[in-house]
Amino acid sequence: MAGTMLVFDPVAPRDGEPGQSSRKLDDLKGKVVGFIDNGKPNFNHLVDDLAELLVGKYRVAAVMKRAKRGPGVPAPDEVIKELCERCDAVITGSGD
Repeated sequence: MAGTMLVFDPVAPRDGEPGQSSRKLDDLKGKVVGFIDNGKPNFNHLVDDLAELLVGKYRVAAVMKRAKRGPGVPAPDEVIKELCERCDAVITGSGD
């Protein structure tokens, strides 16, 4: 039985000038990686494990962890601004 599958692209649109390409990282060594905790249970445990892996194996210089109030609300503007200014890459995630 053949069916249709809908696939969503998890890449968020990028704010900025049309045609402006996003910056790609060739290596994580020496970079700062940020995490946005969406407030779901257990995400903090996942982030702790990922941070340890990123620092130990990939030589990330630092990991920043910030939280938002819950999964249904956006991160505060000041958190987004701080992560944009200080991080080379930012990951947001889910727990449960």
